[in-house]
Amino acid sequence: MAADWLGSVVSINCGLALGVYQGEVSSVDHASQTISLKQPYHNGIRCHLPEVTFSAMDIKDLKFLNIQNTVDKPSSGQGAAAEPSVILSGRQGQSSRVTQPHVTSSSSQSSTAPITILRRAPTAPSNSRGATQATLKKNSVRNGGAGGLMRTKDDECFGGETNENMDADFDFEGNLALFDKAAVFSQIDGIDGHSNRAQHQSTQGEQKSLSYRHDENILEVKPVIYRQITVPQHRGKEYCTDSGLVVPSVPYELHKRLLAAAERWGLSLERRLETVGVCSSQMALTLLGGPNRLTPKNVHQRPTVVILCGPHIQGAQGISCGRHLANHEVEVILFLPNFVKMQESVTNEVQLYSRTSSKQVASIKDLPVSPVDLVINCLDCHENPLLREQTWYQSAADWANQNRAPVLSIDPAVSGQPPTVEAKWTLSLGLPLPLTETESRVYLCDIGIPKLVFQEVGIRYHSPFGCKFVIPLHTA
Repeated sequence: MAADWLGSVVSINCGLALGVYQGEVSSVDHASQTISLKQPYHNGIRCHLPEVTFSAMDIKDLKFLNIQNTVDKPSSGQGAAAEPSVILSGRQGQSSRVTQPHVTSSSSQSSTAPITILRRAPTAPSNSRGATQATLKKNSVRNGGAGGLMRTKDDECFGGETNENMDADFDFEGNLALFDKAAVFSQIDGIDGHSNRAQHQSTQGEQKSLSYRHDENILEVKPVIYRQITVPQHRGKEYCTDSGLVVPSVPYELHKRLLAAAERWGLSLERRLETVGVCSSQMALTLLGGPNRLTPKNVHQRPTVVILCGPHIQGAQGISCGRHLANHEVEVILFLPNFVKMQESVTNEVQLYSRTSSKQVASIKDLPVSPVDLVINCLDCHENPLLREQTWYQSAADWANQNRAPVLSIDPAVSGQPPTVEAKWTLSLGLPLPLTETESRVYLCDIGIPKLVFQEVGIRYHSPFGCKFVIPLHTA
């Protein structure tokens, strides 16, 4: 009978000390109570020895992984004590007969221990889960129930029976539809169900009509007033901020009166120039790339900015902007012709600018021929529009238009003619002037004029800047 198991693949568990061996049965000796495996594996690793022999007293458990030549094998005619037991392994449409020999253990106990044979149940695709569980249950009953030799996967993992209702998904929507909140509320309040349901639906309709954006306050108790700035006899152009606040434009005469009133209250020209220089330079740094461009690891690609200035206050504002840009490691080239007479504010700004390591040129021939990163235009003057007819002005404007760099104009002059230099961005101060319709994007700069100074010239003012000093304006 031992010859019937030669060639079978078995797994022998010898406990924690020796581990688990797998291999093909090469010999079984009843006399010495040993079994030998050829081409063995020890704990999943191929052994160097061609054959390993085990004693019955060292074997804790033995499982047949592949049984050879055991289907429909007749018995040898020995006595009932030596007859192997027969186990039917259930498969769909066929059955196989497996014989189970008895190996006598050489341990202190004299009883014989049968070798346990386990077979893995046939698997089915995932879309036939119910049929697979029914087959496993039938095989379990045929082999003696859940405690038999052929146990299901659930019994091996959890040691208990599986609830068949686990396959059905719970219907959350159907279960929720059974609960009528309106009827329950009507019972609690003692009100008729139909009237309460209608009232509840109308309340839901009102709640759905109130929708808020992520940046809106749901606790507002009064409506927002978007026209918070009013000017006397306004008939000009209007702008609006990103939040919807209306910012009207003011004529140059009113803007000039506003700046004069601010100077009387202490906001001197020098302080205004410094504020404009800081805000415009901050805008220029953002246009140049900000932290993505100006980093210590990018010193070999410092941006180059050309500032075109005239001998007036607007030119002084550009020089102040260039000084702050130079302090932030920007390569600045200042164009300022050698004029016979310049305003004192321009002279003071040039002296401060000369303390930087940047360049200053007086001729267009000294400006770069290749495109630069940014051009800042401060050529225009509100008080003297005749500067446009001078040679140096026209040469500088032609150079700026021929250079393919984007242009930022700071406080441009208002005139009925189109601008000489085509700017991509325009920066206004305090309140915007009625600029000519162009494709330039208008921005507004906060120069620090107090609220009561606006009221002195007849402007009802509420700051539209929020947390910023430079904000974009859109055509209303």
